[in-house]
Amino acid sequence: MSATTRPDSAGERQALLAIYDEAVVDLYGYFHRRCRNRSVAEDLTTETFLAAVESIERGVVERVTIAWLVGIARHKLVDHWRRVEREQRRLVAVHTEPDPPAVTDWDTQLDTLTAQDVLNELGEHHRSALTLRYVDDLPVAEVAQILDRTLHATEALLVRARRAFRTRYEEVTQ
Repeated sequence: MSATTRPDSAGERQALLAIYDEAVVDLYGYFHRRCRNRSVAEDLTTETFLAAVESIERGVVERVTIAWLVGIARHKLVDHWRRVEREQRRLVAVHTEPDPPAVTDWDTQLDTLTAQDVLNELGEHHRSALTLRYVDDLPVAEVAQILDRTLHATEALLVRARRAFRTRYEEVTQ
């Protein structure tokens, strides 16, 4: 037993193991009927059991039952649909933005192409942060949420990414 495991949670863990075989089929079917996507149903089933184990370890469970697991599953499904809706809103917002004005100045166009090449040379984490912040024009807090980082970690990442971009851009343009 680990230091974070509650001694009185052993009974709930055993109860979860006892109903797992039956519950996994029921939960997968519940998700698959609603999502019509095998991989999403599998992911949500896994998330449900992980949340169940976490609840047991925190001691917020009185009795482990399939009905209790279905309650967790409902929350996971709602979370999934919220994520899908947010992604759709972002796609619609990007799709409905007006096209940038045509570039007629060759120097500006070449600078833009050079900047894109430099951006593509950066590491994935720097490229993602810079693109979300400066190309997509998202606030730092939203960039942090998308990258699953804290606000301060994202600010530090952006500082490092800007420095790496500037250094490489100056090397290329000199």
